[in-house]
Amino acid sequence: MAAVQSRVQELRALVAPTSTTASGTTTGGAAAASGSTAAAFQTALAEATGTSGVAGTATTTGTTTDTGIAPGSGVTAQDLIATAKKYLGVPYVWGGESLSEGGLDCSGLVLRSLTDLGVDGVPRTARQQMHLGEKVASMDDAKPGDLLVFGGGTHIAIYLGDGKMIDAPKPGGHVNIRDVYATPTAIRRILPQEGAAVAAAPDALATDAASLASLLGGGGGSPLGALSGLAPSGQETSTTDASRLAWELLAGVAS
Repeated sequence: MAAVQSRVQELRALVAPTSTTASGTTTGGAAAASGSTAAAFQTALAEATGTSGVAGTATTTGTTTDTGIAPGSGVTAQDLIATAKKYLGVPYVWGGESLSEGGLDCSGLVLRSLTDLGVDGVPRTARQQMHLGEKVASMDDAKPGDLLVFGGGTHIAIYLGDGKMIDAPKPGGHVNIRDVYATPTAIRRILPQEGAAVAAAPDALATDAASLASLLGGGGGSPLGALSGLAPSGQETSTTDASRLAWELLAGVAS
């Protein structure tokens, strides 16, 4: 019953008139609700992945994203895909968000999959979920695990790559994999790709090396110059070697 009431509220929001504030700014109750719910989701997802959860702030790896989710934080886009695939064949049930309700609808599949990954506070409806994460410009830029929103927020799916997506399509259907059938209204990226931490590592090493060199006072005018004296006698210290040595020193593992 709660799920049905939630969908009724969503349908009411679709046709609700907007209101004008004293400053002349037009606002809508649905947009405000979706914004606050999305913010709650970002916080919950950050807690589940061990990151700051504040957009534009440093994360545990030193890399920032609009979602506050850092590469290598644990939960990835591929995890989301694998979890969603566990529900292949589950019947479509309008308002369904768990198997105890007999099935799932489109946004219920997204909610259920993220909840299975330990993320709490996921927005319930497609219109709310379409405000999560960061905007992706087009399908040319879409990556597996991105959320595809259709019809202005009336339907949502999880992109699999190669023009395929997984979704719970409509009454009488079931969770399945099919072609992306239309140009999405919005594409949202909420999780990093697997291996993103590996790609980010050189930048993190260089940043730490420069920081350490600065603390040591530099040398020869180069920010990494101070590290040259730490190299074995008679050997040159390249930028990469210095970066790695700085990383080890900062991690407390160098002898």
